[in-house]
Amino acid sequence: MILPEREVAEWRGVDAARFRDEIVPLGRPAVLRGLVGEWPAVARGAASPRAMADYLAAFDRGAPVEGFIAPPEAGGRFFYSDDLSGFNFERRKGRVRDIAAHLAGQAPGASAPAIYVGSAPIPDCLPGFERENALALLGGRDVVPRIWIGNATLVAPHFDLSDNIACVVAGRRRFLLFPPEQAANLYVGPLDHTMAGQPASMVDVRTPDLDRHPRYREALAAGETAALEPGDALYIPSPWWHGVEAAGPLNVLVNYWWDDAPPGAGSPFEAMVHGIYAFAGQSEARRAAWRAMYDHFVFRRDGDPAAHLPGDRRGILGAPTPQLHERIRAFLLTMLGRR
Repeated sequence: MILPEREVAEWRGVDAARFRDEIVPLGRPAVLRGLVGEWPAVARGAASPRAMADYLAAFDRGAPVEGFIAPPEAGGRFFYSDDLSGFNFERRKGRVRDIAAHLAGQAPGASAPAIYVGSAPIPDCLPGFERENALALLGGRDVVPRIWIGNATLVAPHFDLSDNIACVVAGRRRFLLFPPEQAANLYVGPLDHTMAGQPASMVDVRTPDLDRHPRYREALAAGETAALEPGDALYIPSPWWHGVEAAGPLNVLVNYWWDDAPPGAGSPFEAMVHGIYAFAGQSEARRAAWRAMYDHFVFRRDGDPAAHLPGDRRGILGAPTPQLHERIRAFLLTMLGRR
């Protein structure tokens, strides 16, 4: 993998208050060294892949999870088919205990399919694991931990809709990160035909074709990299782009997604898709005019756009409350219903 020169900033001894007050406000990725080093799961993973598999099996109650399986010739890279009509992997259901046992039993160096189980809710598939391996960093937020299991795999750079803490339990992972403004240099694939929910870069980050994707050089110049060992964690603020390379016969990661936006606030990605629809075919002059409007009313570049209005007469520009969200939702549905 061709890596940026810059490494993600590292922090040690981070507690919930420091994370909230010092790290999150920066809006940048942060390596949290040793954050979960005391987890029982990390100790079992350090013993051996078989010990890790046995530990996971002890919590398995039979709930199926979805896995991606790519043939050996894919080199562990989960991606599109050549014509972008499909993908280079298939989806299968299985139990965590069986998948982990299969991976732990693979002979070292053997040519084998790449296996990737992603985003499986731990309370559903491994109930009790989340209590033995708890994360206090999120300050009491009710966040569902999710587990990711696989062998040697590569996931293309993509972004999440929520902030993320990714905790390495077993194996090693390298993250490749790019700030949101590098989207133009990442050659993003289809927004509505994706591998796992979010759009992804079309660049092969292991061997980028810089003739085909020349602006990727600029992304690398602005990017950051982070190498994580078992017990380490990485904070990834939304919507930073991140690709992930996992090593080892059995690697395990637990992540936590959360969003501090008020409940029912809606998805920025959905708003962007509606914007794409609304501005299709508009002239550059019209787009520039609306860009100024968005900067003022949405992104508040000039401060509060309703500061000159009485507090009870600010309409949908008022302070966010559940009642206001319902009013905005009803307003949008009414407008969309006119089309």
